[in-house]
Amino acid sequence: MKATEAKLLDFLKKSPQFIIPIYQRTYSWNEPQCQQLWDDILRAGSDDNIGGHFIGSVVYIEQGLYQVSSQSPLLVIDGQQRLATAMLIIEALCRHLGEEEPIDGFSAKKLRNYYLLNPLEDGERGFKLLLTQTDKDSLLALLRQKPWPAQPSLRIQENFAFFEQKVKTLTNLKPLCQGLAKLIIVDIALSRDQDNPQLIFESMNSTGRALSQADLIRNFVLMGLEPEHQTRLYEDHWRPMEVAFGQEGYGEHFDWFMRHYLTVRTGELPKIGDVYEAFKAFARTPEQSAAGVDALVADIHTFGGYYCAMALGQETDKRLAEAFQDLRELKVDVAYPFLLQLYDDYAKDQLSSDDFIAAVRLVEAYVFRRAVCAIPTNSLNKTFANFGRALKKDRYLESIQAHFLGLPSYRRFPNDEEFKRELSVRDLYNFRSRSYWLRRLENHGRKERVPVDEYTIEHILPQNENLSAKWREALGSDWQRVQESWLHTLGNLTLTGYNTEYSDRPFAEKRDMQGGFKQSPLRLNEGLGALDTWNEEAIQTRAQRLAAQAVTVWQAPALSAETLATYRQASPASVSYDLSDHPQLATGSPMRALFDALRKEVMALDPGVTEEVLKLYVAFKAETNFVDVVPQKSRLRLSLNMAFHELHDPKGEAKDVTNLGRWGNGDVEVGLTSLDELPYVMGLVRQAFEKQMGNGGGNT
Repeated sequence: MKATEAKLLDFLKKSPQFIIPIYQRTYSWNEPQCQQLWDDILRAGSDDNIGGHFIGSVVYIEQGLYQVSSQSPLLVIDGQQRLATAMLIIEALCRHLGEEEPIDGFSAKKLRNYYLLNPLEDGERGFKLLLTQTDKDSLLALLRQKPWPAQPSLRIQENFAFFEQKVKTLTNLKPLCQGLAKLIIVDIALSRDQDNPQLIFESMNSTGRALSQADLIRNFVLMGLEPEHQTRLYEDHWRPMEVAFGQEGYGEHFDWFMRHYLTVRTGELPKIGDVYEAFKAFARTPEQSAAGVDALVADIHTFGGYYCAMALGQETDKRLAEAFQDLRELKVDVAYPFLLQLYDDYAKDQLSSDDFIAAVRLVEAYVFRRAVCAIPTNSLNKTFANFGRALKKDRYLESIQAHFLGLPSYRRFPNDEEFKRELSVRDLYNFRSRSYWLRRLENHGRKERVPVDEYTIEHILPQNENLSAKWREALGSDWQRVQESWLHTLGNLTLTGYNTEYSDRPFAEKRDMQGGFKQSPLRLNEGLGALDTWNEEAIQTRAQRLAAQAVTVWQAPALSAETLATYRQASPASVSYDLSDHPQLATGSPMRALFDALRKEVMALDPGVTEEVLKLYVAFKAETNFVDVVPQKSRLRLSLNMAFHELHDPKGEAKDVTNLGRWGNGDVEVGLTSLDELPYVMGLVRQAFEKQMGNGGGNT
C-alpha cells in the first residue's frame, strides 16, 4: 500500500480512468451528503485562510507498482461517492461557465478535458469515471450532454439537478472554482499481490453514507473472484436482484431480506446490524464452503425473488397477491423467515397454492388477533424463526395448524371468545392499522373488492364533546360515560363517502339523508337503516354482530382433539403438587412470608406469567421457566434461566452454576434471605424474564 496526499483536481487530471467494480454498491449519496460537500467547497473557496479541505480517501487497485501515469484503469475500492459527486459539480459548473474563466484553468473546455474526459480516447475509454450498470449509463449520458436513458439512475439525476440549481443561484462563480481547487484527498494505491482489499474495505471509516450490510455482503461474495467469475455471478444473480428490488427498494429492503434469509438457513435471528458478520460465518461453514459461492449466490437470488413477491408486491398469482398485500398492510415483517420457507416449498410443488394461501391467512389471523388482544409482540421473532422445525411435509397445513394451537401462554393463538370479547371493546380508531381491519371486514368473501381507500372512517356517535340535545337525549343521562366508553370501538365505527355531510347530525338524519345509512351499499352499514335510535345498547349489539363476523375473517385453526393429540408428545401421568408439599413454606413460617412477597412481585411482571408447583421447586413461567424457586430452611434459592455472562449484577450477588448439578433451570443462582433484598433480587429476575421475551426487540 502507498498513501499520498493530493489535490483532488490534480489527482483526476493525471489519472487515466477510474472503474467502479461490479461488486461495489451503486452511487448512493443523496441531498444531505451533497449539501454538506457543497457547503464545504464554498466555505473553503470564500476564505483565503483555508489552504485546503480534506474530503476523504480514494482507495484503488493497480496492476503493478505505483505508477499513476499508467494507462491501466484503476479499480476503486473506496471513494466512488466522492469522485462521482465531484464530477457532477464540475459538469454543472461547466454548463454555466460558457466562455468565462473565473480563475485560470477553470473554463468549461479545460474542466471537461482535464477532469471529466480523456479527449484522445474513444468509446468508454474517453471518460475519467465508469460507474456500474444504471449509474454508468446515466453519468455517460450526462457528460455527453445527451438525454437521460430510459431508466435513469435516480441518484445521478436528482443530485445533478441539485447542483445545477445551486450553481444557478451563485452570482460569482469564483468561490466555487477556488473551493474545488482546494479539495484534498488521500491517494491510496493497493498492490494486488500484497494487500487484502476486502479487509481494507471493511476497515474504511469514510465520510458520507455508511455501507449497508448488503453492500458488505456483495463485496465479500464477489471481490475475491476472478473478473470473469465476478461478472458472471453479478449479471446472472446479483444484478437481477438489484433490479427486482428497485433503486430505492434495494437500499431500504435488502438488509432486512438478508436477515430473514439467514434466519431461514441458520435457525438463528441476527440483529440487523450484525447481518454481515452472520453471513460471513454462514458462508464459511463446511457445508457452504463445499457447495461453493455459485450455489450460495443462486440460493440468495431464489429467495430474493420470493421476498420481492411477498414484501414488494411482485406476486403474479392474484389470490396470493391479495394475501400478501394484507400482510404488508398489517406489517407482519416478523413472519417473513417462516413465509420464505413456505414459498420455497410452494415453488418446489411441495405445498399447494390453496394450502399456501391458507397458511398465509393463518399467520395474518394470528398476528391480528394477538394485536387486538394486546398480547406482547416481543416473542413473535422467536415464534416465526423456529416455526419451520414443526412442519411435517406429508401433512403440511395440518402441522401448521397444530403448531399454532400448541403455542404456550405468550405465544398463544387467541381463541374465538377472547378475540370477540377484546375486539368489541378495544379502541380500534387509534389502532395501528385501522384501514386494514375495516377493509378486511368489508371485503371478506367479495369477488369485487370495495376500494376502501375512497371512503373515510365515520363515528356514528360523533366525537364532538359538546353533543347536541338530540344526541344527549338518545344516549340518556349518562351520555358522557357512553361517549367516552364506546366512541372509538367496533360498534360505533363504519365507512362512508359522506363524512362531511354527516358531520355531527343526529342519527335519524344520518340514516335518512341522501347517501345516508339506508342507501349505503357497504356491508359494514347493513342494519343501520332499520334502527330507530343509536345508543349504548345499539353500539354493543352491532359490535357483537361484527365481532361474530370477524372470527370468520380472521379464522383460528380448527383440528379435532384426536388429530391434535398426535402432535403432542406423550408424557407419563403427572403428579399434582401444591405448596403444602414444601414444609419450608408452611403457613406462618418466615420463608412462607418471604415467598409470598416474591411471588406477588414475580406475578406482577406481566399478566401472562404462570406458576407451577413441582416436587422440588416452584416454577414461574412466561413461555417457559424463567425463574425457579427452591425453598430452603433459611433462604429461597432462585435459579434464573439465562446465561451467567448475560446478567447485569453490579453487587455480585449471583453465582455461576453452569454445568453444576442442581434443581432448577438456567446458569444463574441467587439467594433471597430477607425482604430487604427483594428489590435488588427482582431486578435480576426481571432480566431473566425480559431475556426470554426477547427484550422487546421484535419487528412486527
